[in-house]
Amino acid sequence: MTERAPRTAAPWWRHAAIYQIYVRSFADGNGDGVGDLAGARDRLPYLRELGVDALWFTPWYVSPMADGGYDVADYRDIDPVFGTLAEAEALITEAHAQGLRVIVDLVPNHCSDRHPWFQEALAGSPASPARDRFWFLPGSGERGELPPNDWQSYFGGPAWTRVVEDDGTPGDWYLHMFAPQQPDLNWEHPAVRAEFEDILHFWLRRGVDGFRIDVAHGLAKKPGLPDVGTAPDPADLPYQDVDDVHDVYRSWRKILDGYDGERTFVGEVWLPTAEQFARYLRPDELHSAFNFDILCCPWDAEALRRVVDTTLAAHEPVGAPPTWVLSNHDTIRHVTRYGREDTSFDMSDKRLLDPSDTELGRRRARAAALLTLALPGGVYVYQGDELGLPEVRDLPDELLQDPTFARSGGTDRGRDGCRIPLPWTAGGPALGFSPAGSTGTPWLPQPADWDGLAVASQQTDPDSVLHLYRRALTLRRTRLTHLPETLTWAEEGPGVLSFTRPDGFHCLTNLSPTPHPLPRDTDVTLSSGPLDEDTEGRLTVPGDTCVWWWERGPGA
Repeated sequence: MTERAPRTAAPWWRHAAIYQIYVRSFADGNGDGVGDLAGARDRLPYLRELGVDALWFTPWYVSPMADGGYDVADYRDIDPVFGTLAEAEALITEAHAQGLRVIVDLVPNHCSDRHPWFQEALAGSPASPARDRFWFLPGSGERGELPPNDWQSYFGGPAWTRVVEDDGTPGDWYLHMFAPQQPDLNWEHPAVRAEFEDILHFWLRRGVDGFRIDVAHGLAKKPGLPDVGTAPDPADLPYQDVDDVHDVYRSWRKILDGYDGERTFVGEVWLPTAEQFARYLRPDELHSAFNFDILCCPWDAEALRRVVDTTLAAHEPVGAPPTWVLSNHDTIRHVTRYGREDTSFDMSDKRLLDPSDTELGRRRARAAALLTLALPGGVYVYQGDELGLPEVRDLPDELLQDPTFARSGGTDRGRDGCRIPLPWTAGGPALGFSPAGSTGTPWLPQPADWDGLAVASQQTDPDSVLHLYRRALTLRRTRLTHLPETLTWAEEGPGVLSFTRPDGFHCLTNLSPTPHPLPRDTDVTLSSGPLDEDTEGRLTVPGDTCVWWWERGPGA
């Protein structure tokens, strides 16, 4: 059983290792081929043994699933495909009994077109007050046949859809920065603000420890919804990072601070400058936000060091902890990214068909795991990271469900390849994703060669990615999380990242092709891969390898 360190003076969220559960693909408890809360409850001992501190559940609410649950029809109930509200409450209680905290996804920028509010808006006249909770506007052009402005959806195509009124005539247009099934809410309307404050209370009373806020930078829009124009400034777009959004988070923070137990907010904040990013982390707003810079960074020592430095510098003035994340449900898995010639990531250019050397990518992913787990602050582990899963890039077109595939006309393969159901056993229904005797087919197919990556296969292999994560997370919990959120770089030459932290901790990552010698008598505690010796008997670190050691011995 994973050793649990005593609580430190710092709040848990400042240094937590948080595991992201994409519910549909984590574990299927009832055998219908879709992951659910029953499956997640069964796997709580596995998550405790892994050594994480908290679980982040992607949306489990009632939803038509036009965008994997990020189109919410009822924020206060569980979709039947996942289970029931009673099961969610039991899961929260059981997770707490295992020493695991629970963070739930909150989707405030938009809801589903099946939400009662939007159905009421569609049923009403163009002057209906029900439409004021969204962005309904007349079109431009002679007969209103053109969208109200030039905004484009993040999923491709115009960000506006025209409705047909009850009498069959074309009517106003409504805004959806994502899919048409996800109408944007109007955060200038007091009913919207009151509704989400009540939703916060609803889940806080049920014991959740925090919220991950989807599209946290997007709620407010510039007055008048002006055009973007032909040469927009990425730091000054009319549909994101508008100042009014900060008033929302200040009001939410007061709600959260009224509950005991160190509840927390983490924001999904994609913005072009560190200054914009940091404003969301002021002491009376969000506690933390995802650091996407390191996720997008290429496997390059100079670039990674620059990201670490700029991240620490951006967080220090507002007193917020940095966070580190390598993959999530929206991105290409880093095993595949790191195996390509271009190892960087751009959300708008996924390049799924680029050749990738999976073994090279996995070696680099192991090193990247130790590097990020050694850094000060919090860290996120996307389900399957701990198994070294690659992106699945050959899904048949007819099986793809991500709306970005259809919206882009097939030019963007979408995000389904990182959402494949997890392999738990080397055999059985869906590699153990579903229980024995199940007849349901997994909602997305698993590759035939994933049996060797299954949890059961890696449990008995001391050199597996799973064992590496377990050992690193244990050491992180017992030796690193109490340390100050600082580090000191050591100059080791081109292609080598080396830093120390208090308590005699050293982390060295060799990204160069040349083996790098360690100081004599170094007692390595953990390594992402095998080490060698040079002709003088010194340990050397091969390329794409990371090592940890303490000057005073491992002590753990």
